[in-house]
This record gives sequence, structure tokens and C-alpha cells, in this order.
Amino acid sequence: MDTNPLPDPTSGRHFGMDWLRIAAFALLILYHVGMAFVPWGWHVQWSEISEFSRLPMLALNGWRLALLFVVSGYATAALLARSERLAFLRSRSARLLVPTVFAMIVVIPPQVWIDLMYNHGYAQPFAAFWRTDYFRFGTLEGIVMPTWQHLWFVVYLFAYTLVVLALHALLPAQARRWIVKLLGKVFASAGGLLAIPVLWAVLRPLFFFPGVEDTHALLGDFAAHYIFLAAFLFGFLLRHSAPLWSGIRATWHLAGLIALVATAAMVGQVWWLTGHEWSDGAAAIYAVVRGVQSWCTIVALLGVADRFWNRDARCRTMLNEAVFPFYIIHQTIIVMFIWYLRPVAMPAGAAFLLTVAITAIGCWLFYRIGRAVPGLRLLIGLRGWRIPPSTAPMDAAFRRV
Repeated sequence: MDTNPLPDPTSGRHFGMDWLRIAAFALLILYHVGMAFVPWGWHVQWSEISEFSRLPMLALNGWRLALLFVVSGYATAALLARSERLAFLRSRSARLLVPTVFAMIVVIPPQVWIDLMYNHGYAQPFAAFWRTDYFRFGTLEGIVMPTWQHLWFVVYLFAYTLVVLALHALLPAQARRWIVKLLGKVFASAGGLLAIPVLWAVLRPLFFFPGVEDTHALLGDFAAHYIFLAAFLFGFLLRHSAPLWSGIRATWHLAGLIALVATAAMVGQVWWLTGHEWSDGAAAIYAVVRGVQSWCTIVALLGVADRFWNRDARCRTMLNEAVFPFYIIHQTIIVMFIWYLRPVAMPAGAAFLLTVAITAIGCWLFYRIGRAVPGLRLLIGLRGWRIPPSTAPMDAAFRRV
């Protein structure tokens, strides 16, 4: 019996979910830095690539995005619970769509320009590219332009928000409560919480979408929606179901152990088969183990956030606000810095650490300057055009520095 019962996670603010959201976005930025140092293709890559640099990336890429959709679903449910539907839709449209359009016009084009130069030998200067090629509303070297690039996540988040708003409008309150109660019972046990989502994940590569990769094009990207919409809806359910949280609290230790074993098995299999052709059986085994690892990792992290991180700190509000501006700008900083750093003779490890540091500094400046300028706030994903009174003194002090 727990002698130190945890608070009800469905009432009030769950600080642990805030910290988990912050950590998930920080991990995403590190992952995107790592993309410049792995053997598979990307917008731009470092000159020194190790075949085994992919191992830590493979340990992360099965669950990092699904976790983002889980915490985003939880945050969406919390916001919707405090707002009228139309007001919520207006707010989410402004907070998600305006920064996406701004990024597509201003932030993302340097990524595409460098991608074309690095991978396709494009020779036009940036100004000419932006003026004559980027807004072609077609493709160049297979790249659709203009594009939302890494902002696909925001577009999908908005689409999934429309899904839950439609369900919220169509289903009576009694029906919604019945669904939450039923699903809470299903996921309250270890079997329901672990086995059902793992089966859902494994069925994607083995039966429903074998060999199908995510396109991030929204329309027709059914393989991605199969996982990410389910993760988003699970996070939405988290905000309303105490039995589901009871299941997580009873299961997260086991889930964490399973995740560690599965991660070791995945990494070991990739290490063992590096340089060899994979059989269909080996690929199927990897897909199953990856499905187990992905979901058990998410459950374990939810349990850790609930058990150890559900407490406030002075920096939480600021970091929670900063993650979206960080997300908007981080990949452009990474791609540009790697591109201009490539001619420098430097070990890959040092280049990685330097890129992490420069990305962190650049993201921080983008956020701090943007939040202090009334006309830029909404463009970088912050609330409102004007500086809120509670933050105005802080921003005034920043402008004096």
C-alpha cells in the first residue's frame, strides 16, 4: 500500500506533464542535431560519419514523436476544459497556424536552400532562390515548395485538435463520460495498458502499412496518423481518467524495465547485422521489439513525470512558454550552422557539441527577442500580439541589456 499517495492527476495542473513536454522538445532538438551525424540522408551532414552513430538515434526514434503527441493531447484536453469550443478554436488557430505560415515564409526557406545546394548541386544565391524558386507551389528536385518541413508536427496537431473538437461537439456529455470511463477501465490494468497499445503499434509495420514510411504531407499520410492520432487521443484521455493514471502508477516500473531490455535488444540486433542484408524475419523481429520498446518507454516516462516531476519551479513557466519558439527555429539554426561549419577541420564529437551549444543560444535569442517585441509574439508561437503585463517588466529589463 502506498503510504505517500500522489495527488489526483486529473484535477488542477499536472506540473509533471509540463516538465515532460519540456524534456520531449529538448530531446527532439538533440535528435535533430544528431541527424547531421548519422549515415542516412538529411538536409546537410557532417563530413565525418560513423556507421554506429545511428545506434542511439534508433533507440529514440520509435517513441520520441509519439510522446510529443501524447503530451500535446493532454495539453489540448486541459485547455479545452477551460474554454468554450469556439473560443478554443480561435485561440488554437492563432497559436498554431499563424506561426506555421510565418515559418514557411521566413524561417524554413534557408533549410530548403541548403538542402538543394548540398544534395542537388543547386547554385543560386539565397535571395534568388527565395524570390524565384521557393514560392513556385510545385516541386524542385522532388522537394515541395513552399513547405512546412519540421512544422508538419504543428499542422498535424492542429488537424487532431479539429478531430477532438468535432467529437466534443457531436457526442453528448454523457456519451463522452461513458467513453472515458470505459477506456479508463480498459487501460487500468497492466495487460490493457501495455499489451493493447503495443499490439496497435506492431500491427502497423507487419499488417496494415508494411514498408510504408511517413510522408508528413497530412493528406494521405495514413501510416503516420495511425500512430500519432492514437497517441494524441491517449494523451487527451489522460487528462480525464483517474483509473488510467492508476494503471500507469502501478505499471511504469515494469514498463521501464521492459523498455530497457527491448532497447538493448534493438541496438544489439542492429549492431550484429550492420553490413549484412536483413531477412524478412529479422525485420519482423525488429518491428515487434521496436513496438514494445516505444510504448513501454512512453508509459515509463509518464510514470516518472507523475511520481517525481509533479512539482513547480520558478523556471517552469518560462521554459513551458519557450519550447514552441525553440521548436520553430531550431532546425534552421542546425542546418545553417552545420552547412557553414563543414569546411572547418573538426572531430565529429566536437562539432556535435558545438552545434548543440549554438542551437541552444540561437533558440534562446529567438525566443527572448521575439517575446519582447509586440508584433513578433504571435509569429513565434506566443500568446497575443502585445506583451502581457505580468511579463512586461522582465522584457523591458531584457531590452535594456
